[in-house]
Amino acid sequence: MTSPEPGAQIHATHPFADPAGVRGPVRRFRARMPAPVTLWTANDDPRPAGLTLASTQVVDGNPGRVFGQLDADSDLYEAIHHTGAFTVQLLAPRHQDLADRFGGLAPAPGGLFRGGERWRDTAFGPVLEDVGSWVGCRLATTRDAGWGRLIEGTIEEVTVGDDEPLLYYRGRYHRLG
Repeated sequence: MTSPEPGAQIHATHPFADPAGVRGPVRRFRARMPAPVTLWTANDDPRPAGLTLASTQVVDGNPGRVFGQLDADSDLYEAIHHTGAFTVQLLAPRHQDLADRFGGLAPAPGGLFRGGERWRDTAFGPVLEDVGSWVGCRLATTRDAGWGRLIEGTIEEVTVGDDEPLLYYRGRYHRLG
């Protein structure tokens, strides 16, 4: 048995993905909508929680708001519900491996936050040292939405950088250029 070349894929498709014929029309429609890849985190002692999300919506206003859909059984949902605060970080193409790890698609030996990245604590949750754009939010409401819970947060802190965003389209990561 030979080892795959560095950077080679083990599977041509996601090994846990539903077959194309089983996916419903709403899911297939949503897959055709390019979305920024975000990392949501919360600092629930004794350990932080995080999850990669492509179902994020930001709405300007006074205050600005952010919306995302989470699994009610996820560690992140529990952490946000417990602490009332969270971050939403816009990931760049260099964060693709991290996005897979926090999305449950790659192993996380030692835990999600032990992949070699540098983190800093904020009042809202851990933030990647090298992330360009992020917001700190307070939990406003949650409600059932589809197969998960819709989280609404009010934005209290904003940092805007110049990084190109990592995009998710039809089950794969993409770049703008």
